[in-house]
Amino acid sequence: MLRRTHWLRHNARLDPAVDYEEIYRVLTTHEFPWDMNQALSLALFRTYAVPSIGRLLDGTGEFGRRTQKRYDDTALLLEEILLRGLRSPDGLAAVRRVNRMHRSYDISNDDMRYVLSTFVVVPKRWMDDYGWRPFSPGEVAASVRYYLELGALMGIKDLPGTYAGFEALLDGYEAEHFGFDAGGRRVADATLALLLTFDPRVAAKGVEVFSRALMDPPLREAFGYRAPPGWVVAAARAGLRARARVEARLPARRTPQRARDLPRIRSYPDGFRVEELGTFPRAATAAGGAGCPVLPLR
Repeated sequence: MLRRTHWLRHNARLDPAVDYEEIYRVLTTHEFPWDMNQALSLALFRTYAVPSIGRLLDGTGEFGRRTQKRYDDTALLLEEILLRGLRSPDGLAAVRRVNRMHRSYDISNDDMRYVLSTFVVVPKRWMDDYGWRPFSPGEVAASVRYYLELGALMGIKDLPGTYAGFEALLDGYEAEHFGFDAGGRRVADATLALLLTFDPRVAAKGVEVFSRALMDPPLREAFGYRAPPGWVVAAARAGLRARARVEARLPARRTPQRARDLPRIRSYPDGFRVEELGTFPRAATAAGGAGCPVLPLR
């Protein structure tokens, strides 16, 4: 068995300016696989509360018709980049697939910056609140560097260079832009409905209330969701902290846990091809999506 602190010590021996991909891969597949899955799902969920993003996602019709596939495709594309490497042929193929989808729509650079900031900030905040330990300073720096490099490959401009900068970007953007939109609410409802199917042993109503209990007031208000009773919020968060205390006593994970191996990823029982993931809107041809390059690193 590996000592609980094995991966913490492993990451401490690495240089976050150079080994950021390895550090972030360890965090996601060995040290915090369940927590990172929850945190990144919450990060994407937050983006629906920005009306320009929620309205666009609703307008594609994909979240209403194929919610499971959209969930799976997002997880698999992000994981392919992580596991294969940002600059590997397979990783670059996944980035190109993401870029081609994005170029099919009129998405502002500000919205793209905000979405990327959620991937940096929300996991750290989740670990601070619910992880068996917080990220180390080196792990935070590696996360920032990882998403700076991914953002460069996606052509996102004017990204902050530090965690504090990403945090200020996220908080400021949410304070200015969070608001109710019927389309964003439909995307949020469809996503919550999907979550209820992941564990049929648990009462659907309980999962739905638990999910709302973990949302902060600005997020709930943006969707028009009713706040659960205070005792439910306290119980939900206490339950996650109790889970963290148990996990702190377990040995470190020796075998990486991949999203593609989880039972909640259901769309590709016989495997998948990166070039077939995601959406293929007709606008892609007109927008030049078929030739969307991976931009050189800055």
